[in-house]
Amino acid sequence: MKKDITIPKVKDVYVAVVKEHTEENTSEWAVYLINDTGKDLETAIIVSEGYSKTKKTSTLRKKLDRLPKKSFAKLELIQEELFGFTNQFKVSYFMEGQLFDKTFVFEPESIHSENLEVLPLIEDRGILAK
Repeated sequence: MKKDITIPKVKDVYVAVVKEHTEENTSEWAVYLINDTGKDLETAIIVSEGYSKTKKTSTLRKKLDRLPKKSFAKLELIQEELFGFTNQFKVSYFMEGQLFDKTFVFEPESIHSENLEVLPLIEDRGILAK
């Protein structure tokens, strides 16, 4: 029965970390879900956690009822103390009634200012998860 379920490959949906500047002239890192498709994402569930060989963060869950086409949503802030962890974001959503699912991963030490790149849709530079 499980072999009968097909989940298509995720394309043009991304998880990114962006370094944002606050009003107090400080900066913070935020995680975004980006929908660069031509269709809305419906009932998006995001489960995030970080882990190392000896430690694990708490598991965070977020639900977005709808993420319109060609848009993005801020999911959470991420503390710099977690950059040495493997940070993963399991994203599941429906698009036109079809289920999509992908785990996006930031490897340890991959979140750094020198790794910033141009992101789809967001008018700021950031780091895309693999």
